[in-house]
Amino acid sequence: MKKDIYLSLYIHIPWCIRRCPYCNFNISTFNIKKKKKYIKKYIKSMCIDLKKDIKLTKKRKIHTIFIGGGTPTIFTYKEIYTMLKKIKKIVKFSKNIEITIEMDPKTIKNKNIKFYEKIGINRISIGIQTFNNKKLRFLKRMYKCNEAIKIIKKCKKNKNTKINLDIMHSLPNQSLYEALVDIKIACKLNSNHISWYKLEIEKNTIFYKKKIKNTIEKIYLKILKYGRIILKKNKYKQYEISSYSKNNDESKHNLNYWNFGDYIGIGCGAHGKITIKNGEIIRTIKEKNIKKYNSKKHLYKIKIIKKKEKILEFFMNKFRLYKPFLIKDFFKYTKIKIKKIYKKIYKAKKNGYIKIKNKKIETTKKGKNFLEDLLEIFA
Repeated sequence: MKKDIYLSLYIHIPWCIRRCPYCNFNISTFNIKKKKKYIKKYIKSMCIDLKKDIKLTKKRKIHTIFIGGGTPTIFTYKEIYTMLKKIKKIVKFSKNIEITIEMDPKTIKNKNIKFYEKIGINRISIGIQTFNNKKLRFLKRMYKCNEAIKIIKKCKKNKNTKINLDIMHSLPNQSLYEALVDIKIACKLNSNHISWYKLEIEKNTIFYKKKIKNTIEKIYLKILKYGRIILKKNKYKQYEISSYSKNNDESKHNLNYWNFGDYIGIGCGAHGKITIKNGEIIRTIKEKNIKKYNSKKHLYKIKIIKKKEKILEFFMNKFRLYKPFLIKDFFKYTKIKIKKIYKKIYKAKKNGYIKIKNKKIETTKKGKNFLEDLLEIFA
């Protein structure tokens, strides 16, 4: 285990008022008015879960925290404060820790927004998805465009808080015009960060069962082309496949994933990745059943990542980024000597997928456009 490998914490809040038709996350739906008795017990259980995992990290500091779900804003700011306070007693926070919370515009209260900054939250990720009211209804979102915009503007009043907007594109029957209007509105709101990604119709979702399909490939490619032009024109720099930021306001938490850093995952169904002695990497998967989880049966599965898997996973993450990375990072994060993959690197370079300069590797435009083909070389 290397002390200079970043360590993050992911906290999974498994509740929503109702399930969105495109969602395949581990969530449960429940009456928000009857949540109190569940939340107190769940926070206590997550803290016990964290105490177990922290033993594997040799007391390393946490650099970023991401409170996701589900719908974390079902919790009041007092409940979130209690949770963070208890967590801070278990693990050390770095001096400039980034703490992010995901927000659903329908569940947030104005008084919560102004207190987030006071309890240490310095990044808010707002799941807008689209500013089109017709499409919002289709996605079963419970707010209207004007409500979402009001929430964004109120969040921006927290001067030391960075705002991230989550926007989907290539929705079923979405036109090029509709997709570009979404991204234009997002840019006009001038948030620090925009996550702009394609809606994927995944298994175990309502859309998949109903055989709902994305917009056609021809329109999807045009959406990408012209959407990126709009983002660039509005001074949003692309630093990852679906992530754009202003003024170097990248998400530190997500960057840690893509840099193949370590993270503890607590909560129902949460995943973790921790580097232990001799450079071995373990993955943890937590119990999905809330009753079992709350009865202290936290761990569902744990496994050591095999050498071949480490190679692929390292490049699967690193190649998502839009900047070069040091060749020596491969050994730092995998403990595998670089000479073991010389042939693979040479093949990727020969095929025009990557270029090497100043001891750094960078994907070419061809490599970005044919990422799956590039990754097959390292599989």
